[in-house]
Amino acid sequence: MSMDFGRPPKAEAIQELVRQRLKEAESAAGTRESLTVEWRSQPLHVEVIDMPVADLYYNPGTHRIRAQRDHDPELDAELQSDPWSDRSQDYLHYLLKAQPADPSKDDPDFIALMESLRDFRQNDPGLITRDGVLVNGNTRRAALKELGVAHIRVGVLPESCTWDDINAVELSLQLRKDHRREYSYINRLLAIDEQAELGRSAKDIARDFRIKEETCKQDQWILTCLRDLIERSRSEGTGLRLLDFEQHQEKLRELHRRYVKEARVSKANADVMKENRLAAMVLGFSKTDVRLIEPDFARRYLDQRLPEELKTESSAVSSVAIPGLGRSMKSVDASVTVARTLTDTVLRAKAVSPAASSVSAERVQVATRTFEAAKYAFEEALVPAGKDARIRKRKQAAPGRITDACQDIEQCITDLVMARASRSLDEEAFDEAVLKLRDSLGKLAIESARSIEVPGDGVEWLLGAVKQEE
Repeated sequence: MSMDFGRPPKAEAIQELVRQRLKEAESAAGTRESLTVEWRSQPLHVEVIDMPVADLYYNPGTHRIRAQRDHDPELDAELQSDPWSDRSQDYLHYLLKAQPADPSKDDPDFIALMESLRDFRQNDPGLITRDGVLVNGNTRRAALKELGVAHIRVGVLPESCTWDDINAVELSLQLRKDHRREYSYINRLLAIDEQAELGRSAKDIARDFRIKEETCKQDQWILTCLRDLIERSRSEGTGLRLLDFEQHQEKLRELHRRYVKEARVSKANADVMKENRLAAMVLGFSKTDVRLIEPDFARRYLDQRLPEELKTESSAVSSVAIPGLGRSMKSVDASVTVARTLTDTVLRAKAVSPAASSVSAERVQVATRTFEAAKYAFEEALVPAGKDARIRKRKQAAPGRITDACQDIEQCITDLVMARASRSLDEEAFDEAVLKLRDSLGKLAIESARSIEVPGDGVEWLLGAVKQEE
C-alpha cells in the first residue's frame, strides 16, 4: 500500500475550479485536447485543461526526489508530517530544481527544461488529481513557477483516484519509452523496491521497467547493500544517505557481477572483496581503481600499508589452530570481519560532515584524519595492484591473440566450404593470404624460440613445422 498523504487544504476550492474548467472545455468549439494514461491496467483518455500554476500542489510521494528528501532531515520530517505546508511544498520545489547527486547545486537538466519552456512553451500536458495534486509534471510546474508563467496544461484523473492510483499512474508514465527525463539511479532503485514490496515478482517488475529480470534482481541486491551501509555508517547522530551513492551506479553494478562470480567459488572471499570495494567507493576512487580490488587485495597489498589505528586488534579476530604445527591463523570468517570493520570505520568517518551543526570541531578533525589515512593507504595499495594487473594482462595478451586467430581460421574453413559449393573462391587471393600466414608463422616461431626456454608440445610443433619448411 502507498502512503496516504490525505487531501491538501484547498482541495474543495480546487475541485470546484477543475469542474468549471472541464465544463468549459466540454462546451468549447474545436478539437478538445486529451491525454491517454494507464488507469487500473486499462488505457484511459482524460480531458486536458488549463490550471493556475500557483494553485497546484507538488506530490509529496513523487518518486523523482524520494532519495533526495534526506538532504535536510528536519525538512524531510516536516514533509512527512505536514506535506501541504508552505515549508514542505517549498522544500519539494527546491529538490526538484537540484542535482540528484548533490541537492546543494542546481541541476543543469532543470535549467535546460526552463530554457525549453521559455523558448517553446509547454509541449506535453501534466496530470493532476481533482484535488490539484500533480501526478505528472512536478518538475515542469517548478520550471514554470520559476519563469513566472501563470498557467499549466494538465490532464485530470477521475474523482475516485486514490494514492495507490497516483503512484501507479506516475510510475507507468515515467516508464514510457518516450519519457524525456528519467529517474535518477537511486530513485529508480527505490521505485523497483516499492513494486517488490507490493508482492510483485521480479519478472513482472522487469517487464514494466523494460529491463532484464537479472538486472531487476541486481538492482534489488544493490539497494539492500546500500541500506546496510547506511545503517552501519550511523554513529552519534550522523550517517550517510542513499543520495550519497547516486554517482556510483556503474561501480555498484560491476561489484555485483564480480561478487556473484566469486561467490560461486568462495563466499568468504567474495565478501572480503565486496567490503574492500565498497570502502574504496566511499573513499572516492574511480571505477578503474575499484576494479583492481580482487579477493586477495587486502592480504597482498592493503594490510601492510594500513596505519595501526585502522587495523583490527588481533585479539578481536578469531583464529584456528594448524594441526601438527603448533600455530594458528586467522579464520576465513575472521578476514570478512576485519574487512567489515575497516569499511565501517570509513563509513562513519565519511558520515561526519563538517557542515553538520551538531558535530563538534574535534570530532570533525578526528574523522577527517581517519578518512585521509584510509584513503592514503588505499592509494598506496592500488599502485602495486595496478602494476600486477598490467603484468597479468600482458602475459595473457599473446595467448589471447593466438586463440582469436584460431577462431578466424575456423571461420575461414567454413567460408571455403561455402565458396567451393558456389564456385566463388578467388584462388589467387587465397594463395596470397596463405603465403602471408606462412610468413607470420615463421616470425612467430622465431620469437617463440627466443622467449620460451622449455617449449611445450604446441611450441615444439610450431618450431618443427617452420624448420621443416626451411
